This record gives sequence, structure tokens and C-alpha cells, in this order.
Amino acid sequence: MAHEHLDDVKRYLLDLQERLCAGLAEADGAAQFQEDSWEREEGGGGRSRVMTNGGVFEKGGVNFSHVYGTQLPPSATAARPELTGRSFHAVGVSWVLHPENPHVPTSHGNVRFFIAEKVGEPPVWWFGGGFDLTPFYPVMEDVVHWHRVAKAACDPFGDDVYARYKSWCDEYFYLKHRDETRGVGGLFFDDLNEGEFADCFAMQRAVGDSFLEAYLPIVERRRNDAWSEREREFQLYRRGRYVEFNLVWDRGTLFGLQSGGRTESILMSMPPLARWEYAFEPQPGSAEARLQDFLHPRDWLGESAADAGKRKSGELS
Repeated sequence: MAHEHLDDVKRYLLDLQERLCAGLAEADGAAQFQEDSWEREEGGGGRSRVMTNGGVFEKGGVNFSHVYGTQLPPSATAARPELTGRSFHAVGVSWVLHPENPHVPTSHGNVRFFIAEKVGEPPVWWFGGGFDLTPFYPVMEDVVHWHRVAKAACDPFGDDVYARYKSWCDEYFYLKHRDETRGVGGLFFDDLNEGEFADCFAMQRAVGDSFLEAYLPIVERRRNDAWSEREREFQLYRRGRYVEFNLVWDRGTLFGLQSGGRTESILMSMPPLARWEYAFEPQPGSAEARLQDFLHPRDWLGESAADAGKRKSGELS
């Protein structure tokens, strides 16, 4: 059944890529996405769209890919041995935005569909996706807005969906070697194939369709904030963490490289500039030190309500 709907999923993802590029280019105001189509020798290909040196985004990319073949890479079969010997299709859209202004958060998202088949056996299929936010100078108002939109996208699918996918995001985007989250989280889900195909597909669409609503208001609020060279240096330092996660922990990067995907497109998510500094410690009490308060799992929506009550009563200034 799922394979019959592969074209429907692919059509949606291509349209999503169009809408994301249009919305982000309008928000940037100074640059457009340039398209680069590619083919995979073993089967499939994609279209990569990248923006550089824009009015807001130093680098941004929105990639569509559809790869298929007769054999899955080791990164897939090691985790799921039942996929051994199956042909597969993997289709998805992934995006990442690296703004120049340190006060505008970096953000990433993707939605994807996977199906593996073997003659005489039912297909194995699932949806996955999500989005996350990586601020360097976080503002609680932005974080709360981000999670409110994420929760609204999940609410039609069950009262517990946001909590589960929010927790999954916190766990997935975690740098174990640094003992910190990559940012303030969002949503992450994988292996979604419970119930009807149509319901799972609707969940994927809800996540993909809500990204611009979650991200663009934050961009508008922060894009004109003044920034100093110190803040720019700190942004580049924190971008190093982004690189570390993608190269050390991210399963999508590993799958893409091992499945023979296009390296330039897979590594599109990397920031254009980043830096590392040995044993760096921010000045105690500084805005840079404050970031650490945001780099662990928190109930952003519950805390915001409690904080609002405290402010009303004068407990918080």
C-alpha cells in the first residue's frame, strides 16, 4: 500500500521545497536560491538549492533527494537487520539556515519517507522528520514561540505527541562528548508507521508545513539587532558544535555518505565559517555564559507559564 503512495509523498516534498525557498528568499530580501540538480549512479538523484551571502542568511540550503537501490548501506542494516536483502527508496527534503547576525538563530529541519521491499514479503515503510532551533544569544520569547508552533502542529494527532517528539528531539540532538544539547530543540520523529498510511503522511505534512510559521517571526524580530565582533566570534565558536554534531552523531549524514549520495548536498548543512578555541570559557555572568542555561532539556512551555505568573506577582523583574 505504501509504495502506491510514493509518488504522492514525492509530489508533496517537491512542493514543500518550493514553498520553503520562496518564504525564506522573501524573508532574506537580498538573495535567491540557486538550483543544482544531480544524479546518483546507483539510482535516483535530487535537486539542491543553496543561498549564500544574503541579507539575512550567510548560507542557507533546501535540498530534495530521492535515492533508491537494491541494497541498503551498513548504517541502515546494522540498526535494522530485517532490512537486509531489500531494495529501497528514500525520499526527503532537508533544510538548514545559517544567518550572519549572531542574534538570529540557526535552524534545521527535514521530512522524509523510506520504504524497503522484498519479493514475497510486505513492504517495510516509515516516515520521519522534525525541526530544531540553535540560538547563540537565546531569547525566551523566541524559544516559547518556536515550541508553541511545534505543539500546535502535533496536537491534532494526539495529546502526547508533542511531548514525545519534543523529548526525542532533545535526546537526538545531544552532543554526548560536550554534555549539552545542540540548541533548544523542537521536534524529532522516526519510524512512524503506526495506524493508517494517510495519518502518518498527514503528520509529516503538519511538521513540514509549520516550519516557516515557527521560524520566520523569530528572524523578523532579531534580524536588525546590532552585533559586535565579539558576538560574531562567539557565533563562529558555537557553530563548531554544529559541525561536531553533524560529523560525529548525525545518522542522516552517515546514511547519505554510505548510500552514495552527493557529498556536496549532504554536507550542505555545514556553516560557511566556524572556529574552535582550546578550552574556551565565557566570562561569568556574560551573555555568552547565559547560553548554557538553554542547552539542556526543559519544559519551555510549562516554564514560560510559571515565569509569567511570577512576573505578574513581582517575583521576577
